[in-house]
Amino acid sequence: MISGALFLSWRIFEIIILIPIMGMLAWFVHGFVENNQLTPAYILVMFIVSVIALAWAVFTLVDYLRARHDALFVALFDLGLVGALIAGVYYLRVPGTTNCNNFDVNSFNTGFYVNVSFNKTCTMLKASFALGIIAIVAFFITFLLALLVHRNHRNDDRVVVKREYRSSGNHNRRRSRSRDHRSSRDYNYDSRPRSSGRSHHSSRRQYYV
Repeated sequence: MISGALFLSWRIFEIIILIPIMGMLAWFVHGFVENNQLTPAYILVMFIVSVIALAWAVFTLVDYLRARHDALFVALFDLGLVGALIAGVYYLRVPGTTNCNNFDVNSFNTGFYVNVSFNKTCTMLKASFALGIIAIVAFFITFLLALLVHRNHRNDDRVVVKREYRSSGNHNRRRSRSRDHRSSRDYNYDSRPRSSGRSHHSSRRQYYV
């Protein structure tokens, strides 16, 4: 099916997008943990959402046959990920839309950035922000494709059921016809000897008299 092939293609595209988002934000999370600092919400939210989305994309890609039968559930989960990614992008909007030339550490209240190049930090946050927007669009497309897969798979099931019903109906008709043919043949077989026997007996009685 074309819808299934498109769904798998967009799943692979989502995985390619989510891997760098998770990798860059994991670097930030690791840095804050190493410096005994709390990870800011605008990084932590997007990191958690990207991990969940990546695990879901890999699972549905590997186990596509099962996901095809549960395409409606897959569509609803993708729609939920769209909302979660929107929330993550919203939290990341301030560093993601900041000009890297005017990047100010104090505006983000994160001492971890003091030991890191400002341009590198700004570039990674802006890249995560941009890839997050692309991931939103991608998961919305797979939401629509999953609905299409669900509709096509449901139609295929109906066709299979109709074919099985027709084949079983034809088989029952053949059995009933064979039974009728056998009963008529047995009836003729039983009736013929009786009629011949009576005629032969009557002819003998007439002969002796």
